[in-house]
Amino acid sequence: MGGKRVTPRRRVLKAGLIVFGDRTVDCTVRNLSPKGAALEVVSPLSIPDRFKLVVPTDHLTQPCHIIWRAEKRIGVVFD
Repeated sequence: MGGKRVTPRRRVLKAGLIVFGDRTVDCTVRNLSPKGAALEVVSPLSIPDRFKLVVPTDHLTQPCHIIWRAEKRIGVVFD
């Protein structure tokens, strides 16, 4: 989970939203870089492969896609 990262990620603990279609899913951003992030979610099963990540405190809205899924985490790369 992370041995192939192009840029190092910094650990964070921020509220985020996963936005797809007319749905939103709450998430916690656990680490972040200019290229991607790791997100903690209740369940990654209902989340599509592509969505927008919104981090209101950083004024960030970024389209992304999932590169890995774990029990309650997903790793994304920004498009």
